Amino acid sequence: MYAISLGDDGAQLCPLEPWQAEEFLHHVDRGREFIGQHNGLPDVVTDLESSRAFLTTYAQRTASDTGRLYGIRSDGELVGAVLFRRFDAAQGVAEAGCWLEPAAVGRGLVTRAVRVIIDWAVEHRGIHRVEWWVAAENQPSIAVARRLGMIKEAVLRESYLYRGKRHDEEIWSVLAPQWRAARAARTHA
Repeated sequence: MYAISLGDDGAQLCPLEPWQAEEFLHHVDRGREFIGQHNGLPDVVTDLESSRAFLTTYAQRTASDTGRLYGIRSDGELVGAVLFRRFDAAQGVAEAGCWLEPAAVGRGLVTRAVRVIIDWAVEHRGIHRVEWWVAAENQPSIAVARRLGMIKEAVLRESYLYRGKRHDEEIWSVLAPQWRAARAARTHA
């Protein structure tokens, strides 16, 4: 299996596949309460069967070119993930997302991992627009969008029903020309 280095700290980005369902379930269990603050994953992945089903759904999305899922590993242990929830190469639009276990927070893992997948989407797949949909209360995820150079475009008021409560959602995005300019600036800094 391939792994892409996320820096000098040994963190890596790797595919997540159905055969890893048990490891994925243990990962979700370790972060269940923390991840579940803003992300419905812990409500979907509750046992080995649902873990395998979730990973199979993303394997099918990869095969049909409509989504992708990548694990973030630290010292070999699965600690989070980044994904393209939606991926439409024909329209040139993708929606990225993420989650982490509490122990992995504050190390820049998500920002580094999302940079890798956006670089790939823009440069190799011709994606023109990458979106980031986030609950307005999820300040860490909003901070990632800012670090990625995304622009806040909209607030969808009370559009997201989650665990019986309506939440505002923000839509952030970056366009390919902006992404390339920001990457060039980081390279020359």
